[in-house]
Amino acid sequence: MDAVRVALLREVLAGTEWPGATRRFAGTLRSSVVPHGGGLLLVGTEAYEPWHMAAHLVDEAAWSGTPELTPTLVRHRVLPGDPAHLSTGLGRIEAARRGETLLVVAPDAPDPELLSRVHDARRAGATVLALGSGDRDLDALSHEALAVPDDTDLDLDTVQHLVSAATGENALPAARTRHRFRDRLSRLADQLTSPPPTRW
Repeated sequence: MDAVRVALLREVLAGTEWPGATRRFAGTLRSSVVPHGGGLLLVGTEAYEPWHMAAHLVDEAAWSGTPELTPTLVRHRVLPGDPAHLSTGLGRIEAARRGETLLVVAPDAPDPELLSRVHDARRAGATVLALGSGDRDLDALSHEALAVPDDTDLDLDTVQHLVSAATGENALPAARTRHRFRDRLSRLADQLTSPPPTRW
């Protein structure tokens, strides 16, 4: 979902809790990662790997000039032939320490093994954030949680788009965020509508 679609989605959601809630969660994520120079670990449940969230955060890190937002995707199953950027297993959560942030994206209840590792990471000083269905055990372990209940009009994928987009925006100074975001939208619209360059 590009910046224009995110802006349109926010217009549709104006008057609901979602624009504010996703910006607050994104602000917490940014403020726990950027001052420490990175250290963002992203993990899902055994049945759900947050590929899209990882990709959106990588994009936002590049667009906002904030490389600290680039996550390390932690996977439940790593195969011998997987490339290096997809070879981080659950043991990495156990190694998490103060100054690192663990973002758990969980559309379903995490298994006890993952919860145990998240608990150990928190005890070691890592900041734990949860984005998901509102699982009581995971939320209790989290410093900040954003729940997407089944009975809401939004799904978890859409909320992930809103959070990742706001994370990149929030990297800008607070007083200028609104103008800079509009500038970004304007530049994107200009690029999309401009004719291709003439070749001589």
